[in-house]
Amino acid sequence: MQYTRLGRTGLEVSRICLGCMSFGDAKFERQWALGLDDSRPIIRAAWEAGINFFDTANVYSAGTSEEIVGTVLKELAPRDEIVLATKVYGEMRKGPNGRGLSRKAILGEIDNSLRRLKTDYVDLYQIHRFDPATPIEETLEALDEVVKSGKARYIGASSMWAWQFMKLLKTQEQNGWSRFVTMQDHLNLLYREEEREMLPLCIDQGIGVIPWSPLARGRLARPWGEVTKRFGTDAFGNQIYDANAKDDEAINGAVATIAKARGAEMAQVALAWLLRKQPVTAPIVGVTRLSQLTDAIGALDVALSDDEVASLEAGYKPRAVVGFQ
Repeated sequence: MQYTRLGRTGLEVSRICLGCMSFGDAKFERQWALGLDDSRPIIRAAWEAGINFFDTANVYSAGTSEEIVGTVLKELAPRDEIVLATKVYGEMRKGPNGRGLSRKAILGEIDNSLRRLKTDYVDLYQIHRFDPATPIEETLEALDEVVKSGKARYIGASSMWAWQFMKLLKTQEQNGWSRFVTMQDHLNLLYREEEREMLPLCIDQGIGVIPWSPLARGRLARPWGEVTKRFGTDAFGNQIYDANAKDDEAINGAVATIAKARGAEMAQVALAWLLRKQPVTAPIVGVTRLSQLTDAIGALDVALSDDEVASLEAGYKPRAVVGFQ
């Protein structure tokens, strides 16, 4: 396993982050989610392969992802050896104050996440989206309090406009509040709009980038047209990718061609492209099978040539910004 620093921090993380949205109770919105018994061997194999970075969210399968991750990680290793990340923003209950980034939501949800994760702190606490309904000063001061209380070591953000992220960073600086150290954004060969403003901003500000959906919900990991259980039930994935299917098919073909020539898996080629892009720290890779985990780790050994990168990028066309919802 390869390790690197998370942005400008001193925190060392594996270059592959295990995304834990795949784990949880399937009775909730993700019918393809794995329960505790099926999740345990995957999380264990990731740890044994050297992955020390695990990312989940309070909203994943109504909190049951956090419960599973907390249970298994507690079985595997001392807490100090694990880098554990979770997120806050999404709806956790119906009615007033059931979602968002108010002071009430943040200070309540960090405690709920810690209880489910069976720990007294997380290493990285992230706002899952920008909350236009809450003054940013209220959100940022509450996050600063979470850090100062010892309940989070660092804080991060996820998909939003670059101007919004810069506004948050500047407000933190002006008030002496804890600063975001990461941006978890939508980035892969089928969606590269973040290259325009967000990635340059993160380079300039020393922010570590930990992309979500690095394989475009599996569309870069298998031949075009091959259908999985998740593909058929993943409404959000279909929403953000269906509009550009014709162009995406050509990009998928380029990935397949290079993978075949190299004797590699498609997922390894797609992840290798992402791993060389600055300032990416660690793609967040979700898996439901051990073979997918093996493929993700194997991407670290794939060094793409400039010609291969050009071939992978040639079919991309500008598209509407998606993923902020």
